[in-house]
Amino acid sequence: MQTLGEIFRNPILVNSFLACFLAQGIKGVVDVIQHGKLNLRSVLGSGGMPSSHSALVTALATGVGLREGWDSTAFAMATVFAIIVMYDATGVRQAAGKQAKLLNQIIEELFHDEHHLNEERLKELLGHTPVQVVAGCALGIAVALIATWI
Repeated sequence: MQTLGEIFRNPILVNSFLACFLAQGIKGVVDVIQHGKLNLRSVLGSGGMPSSHSALVTALATGVGLREGWDSTAFAMATVFAIIVMYDATGVRQAAGKQAKLLNQIIEELFHDEHHLNEERLKELLGHTPVQVVAGCALGIAVALIATWI
């Protein structure tokens, strides 16, 4: 039976999480550049530039391809998984974010003074633009390639 330490010595797993954490850190830097201050929600939450989900799954697929071979079943599975995650990020989750933004506007404009509604706003930044997903994808591939060469 593998121990926890052995699991964290798996280079593909470690590099995938490294790509994810780097993307989250970059989101913090981008937020500071755009708004002049660090917002921990941007670092810890979903959405934003670059996509940490895309970075994680592309680092995983690239690492598997480099280690197991580009024609392996494992690479095919990791790639399909990555495509599903990235499609979800730009499709379903981005649409949910747009719906949340619209619902927040409706609550503010129509019902703010007339009804006693829950003041909690829906989270609007859920998904990613295609550019954010491509940036995360490039980051994930770069992390996997650099880690392999080191």
